[in-house]
Amino acid sequence: MAHKVDHEYDYLFKIVLIGDSGVGKSNILSRFTRNEFCLESKSTIGVEFATRTLQVDGKTVKAQIWDTAGQERYRAITSAYYRGAVGALLVYDITKRQTFDNVQRWLRELRDHADSNIVIMMAGNKSDLHHLRAVAEDDAQSLAEKEGLSFLETSALEAVNIEKAFQTILTEIYHIIARKRLQPKKQLLRLHHPLRGQRSMSQTQPEGRGRRAALPRQVFHNSCRVFVLSSTTVCDIKMRQCSAVCVLLSLYMFCFNQGSIW
Repeated sequence: MAHKVDHEYDYLFKIVLIGDSGVGKSNILSRFTRNEFCLESKSTIGVEFATRTLQVDGKTVKAQIWDTAGQERYRAITSAYYRGAVGALLVYDITKRQTFDNVQRWLRELRDHADSNIVIMMAGNKSDLHHLRAVAEDDAQSLAEKEGLSFLETSALEAVNIEKAFQTILTEIYHIIARKRLQPKKQLLRLHHPLRGQRSMSQTQPEGRGRRAALPRQVFHNSCRVFVLSSTTVCDIKMRQCSAVCVLLSLYMFCFNQGSIW
């Protein structure tokens, strides 16, 4: 049964599916978004995406799931699509040891291009082929704990743990956003320039209810950035109270006009 399209949502989260070619990423995507499975699924060329709207802790969350090509020759055109992602499902095939051995490489690429606070879950797919298992579940669990990842074994064919995997990722992302929104206002108004190679999670700001999603390349660039002031700037502001008020008011108006405030 396909999930009904709903243009009303509180949050829009971009999730990327990564992992070697043939591990079942496209079928995970189709199972989660359309409840479909294709036995003759072909390798993804470039990038595809689909959406599904669901409830997370009483909030309406629209998940935009991006399926990236696993072949090495497509890495150049897909690396840019990590930008704006706040969650990732890193998939390997439990029947192919090499796909598990390559998890570390995928993690490095993800951490080089994505937000430093991105929520990552590792999924051992094709658990229905347990008789062909080449990766012990304990080995995967140990790696996940070492890297600070959530972990599940899944089966897109039998729809095992697919829903749970995405629900876990989306819930963790929402909890991060909720904690940030509860911080004192003084902390929320600080200016922060991310370190080189890192991205801000400000893209996860709540969208106004009833707003339609923007174009894929634009949708995650409509949020204002949150910056952290250096100690020197803080001292300078204390010396110039009037200037500080003007700066903060300008920042507030900019964020308001962008439709996204922490």
